Amino acid sequence: MSSSKAGLLPVLCFLIILTTFINSTESASCCMRYSKRPLRCRQLLGYTIQNITGSCDINAVIFHLPGRYVCADPLEDWTKRGMKCLE
Repeated sequence: MSSSKAGLLPVLCFLIILTTFINSTESASCCMRYSKRPLRCRQLLGYTIQNITGSCDINAVIFHLPGRYVCADPLEDWTKRGMKCLE
């Protein structure tokens, strides 16, 4: 019985570490503020939509540019133009 308890300890430690890592990487991938500078259509490679979830506090459109990402307010006209440009 004590050997089964001893085997559970490493598994529990692994799960705690894994959960901490997943939560920290999830929050790092969230937009926390919007860019104020409009983007040119020819710069854009694509976009993804961020909705408010447990770790993401704002709705955003994440534009994909070569080598970086830019967070935009989905209510701004320039954001809507950028999304339409990519469709």
